[in-house]
Amino acid sequence: MGHLDHAALGWLTPVLSYVMACIGAALGLRCTVRALGATGRSRRNWLITAASAIGTGIWTMHFVAMLGFSVSGTDIRYDVPLTIVSLLVAMIVVCAGVFAVGYSKDRARALFLGGLTTGLGVASMHYLGMAAVRLHGAVAYDPALVGLSVLIAVVAATAALWAALNIKSPVAVTVASLIMGAAVSSMHYTGMFSVSVRVSPSDAALPGATAMQFIFPLAVGLGSYLFLTSAFVALSPTSGEREASASAQRPVESAAR
Repeated sequence: MGHLDHAALGWLTPVLSYVMACIGAALGLRCTVRALGATGRSRRNWLITAASAIGTGIWTMHFVAMLGFSVSGTDIRYDVPLTIVSLLVAMIVVCAGVFAVGYSKDRARALFLGGLTTGLGVASMHYLGMAAVRLHGAVAYDPALVGLSVLIAVVAATAALWAALNIKSPVAVTVASLIMGAAVSSMHYTGMFSVSVRVSPSDAALPGATAMQFIFPLAVGLGSYLFLTSAFVALSPTSGEREASASAQRPVESAAR
């Protein structure tokens, strides 16, 4: 059996991956709050931004953490198309969950179905990402820990959607984001601890790209997207601020007439 190291770069990857999960969650919650106060095309655009932020945060968290994953006795490569598919899965399922709670009139039913769908999708993203790993050997999973990781994903997704519906203030959003980041990280590392590898030493070249060739540049790009979108959301006026501005302009317009 190969020795697995989930933090080959020390605390850098676990901490950075947690930060990315928190940023994605915070941005997604703020965008959902904006969406619930908007209508029409504006609501749709805010929900799409929320879904892309949460999905990007979760995916980036997973693969930043994977930068610290190593197995003694073998190199590791990543199947590029399958890795891209895992990103698309994260985006699509989170989008489905966010739109369910954003438009449904039966919030309790939407929360249940959205949380279940999104949680299973997030778990699928994780295990698709693991299926993209190429190494010299056979990968096996502990079914009990896999089941626990899926359960954590569903609970975390349901909690995220509930927070999106019920939490409004910036302080509450920050606290919720820290909790959600911890939940997503717990799901990831629970899934990773379920992994065992039987190494088959070989000199043959592995297919795919190294983490630094592909995962790192993509994670940096998506992380930059999260930071830039965070700045946009922070500078964009809320519906309350727009109403206050419109109310302040009415007396001026009346006086001008």
